[in-house]
Amino acid sequence: PGRKGRLLILKPTYKGGWTIPGGIVEIGESPWEACRRETNEECGLNVTTGRLVCVDFLRPRPGRPGGMRFLFDCGVFDDAVLDTVVPQPVEIAESRILPIDTALPLLSGPVRRRVRAAWKTKRVRYLEDGRPVQGISS
Repeated sequence: PGRKGRLLILKPTYKGGWTIPGGIVEIGESPWEACRRETNEECGLNVTTGRLVCVDFLRPRPGRPGGMRFLFDCGVFDDAVLDTVVPQPVEIAESRILPIDTALPLLSGPVRRRVRAAWKTKRVRYLEDGRPVQGISS
């Protein structure tokens, strides 16, 4: 979420680099419910609307379980709402709202690829291991 042409990014305390609000889907929870809960927990934003923009299938690898990653565009928030962003101090060291071209290089590779694939498109993008799949139109 962010101002038009901008992206809210977060610097986690538990890993290097920057990311976007999000996290693990809990048992019995839908991906959309997880998006809303994690965004509220991590930065205090109450997300009420969204649009699925990307699904990324990650293959299991040693030490990594793989799985599905869902990316939602939660819309544009005005300055008054964005001024209420309060990073959750245990998990989030800092938050920034940056122009997309400035934010993308700061994001980890997989998150950057998902955001870049979904940016400025009205269609849902399907990726595998962060990359487009031959034969799948987007």
